[in-house]
Amino acid sequence: MKLNVNLKTHPYDLIIERASLTTAGNWVASLWNKQKILLISDDHVFPLYGQTVEQSLLDQGFEVAHFVFKAGEASKNLNTANEAWSACAAANLTRSDGVIALGGGVVGDLAAFVASTYMRGIHFLQIPTSLTAQVDSSIGGKTAINSAVAKNMIGTFTQPDGVLIDPDVLTTLGTREFCEGVGEVIKCGLIADRELWELLKSAKNAQDLLENHAEAIIYRSCEVKRKVVVEDEHDYGVRLHLNFGHTIGHAVELTAGYGQVMHGEAVAIGMVQISKVAGKKGLMPEHLFLEIAEMARKFNLPTQYDPWDEAALFQALLHDKKGRGKNIKIILVPEIGRAEIHAIEFSEMKAYLEK
Repeated sequence: MKLNVNLKTHPYDLIIERASLTTAGNWVASLWNKQKILLISDDHVFPLYGQTVEQSLLDQGFEVAHFVFKAGEASKNLNTANEAWSACAAANLTRSDGVIALGGGVVGDLAAFVASTYMRGIHFLQIPTSLTAQVDSSIGGKTAINSAVAKNMIGTFTQPDGVLIDPDVLTTLGTREFCEGVGEVIKCGLIADRELWELLKSAKNAQDLLENHAEAIIYRSCEVKRKVVVEDEHDYGVRLHLNFGHTIGHAVELTAGYGQVMHGEAVAIGMVQISKVAGKKGLMPEHLFLEIAEMARKFNLPTQYDPWDEAALFQALLHDKKGRGKNIKIILVPEIGRAEIHAIEFSEMKAYLEK
């Protein structure tokens, strides 16, 4: 399956194909001239797939080096980025060479940020290996590293030259890691795809979803993101819909300590929390909060986090990138399959944090 992110300035394709990692070199050769490549991965993914991808690239005549860092959200920082820039220099990468991200969302975000800033920008490709990365973070050109103040605070908008998605790699994910990705799939169904929501409802459990519906949920989620990225590449309007649950979710990730609550888990907590309060305010149907919570529990996702520190959470979301002056834009879902943007004052967010 193929989806085209048909941006005017930098169009590219998303390829969804089983067993495609074994022939990744062919795909890269169809997009790039023979050149030097730095393969960036982490110490969980690289032992599983690094040699396969690297050999496939070598077979196509590319010069390949790799940079592998410690897995986990806590590594998505300036120190790791600096080590990766040094690896680019050690591999003698020039502006006609490239970076390939092989891994989950942390790898993809960091590798893309490194590529977009090394020598003022070299090209890059995404090979996402987690469900979260396949349905969300590898698509759309957002690159980022975390700071001590906020998640994804430092980054760029730089589109990849392509995204290669192999659903087969999901079989090596742990249950928690797979379910974390389902958090983003649930979000896609809620904001833009009622049929995806119904598919999730019909699945018996996470195992059933993985074994029988993996390609469908990847394709439909990618299509949701593709549409909004093409319409709003730089996050000024409809692309903000993708942040349903994220304002509170990112604050949970930061206050818990990066890596303690996984991203999709935090998004689930954020969706449930904001829907509960919005229902009480009459801005969303109250029953929808219950449906979202039920869906989250079905796929082993948390619906709350303890200890819940409202003051610390509010301080964290003050640095949310959807903030504009004294206002912040929050995303609500008035009905399944449709999202709305509401601009409120930052101070009003305190009410959305009340348990």
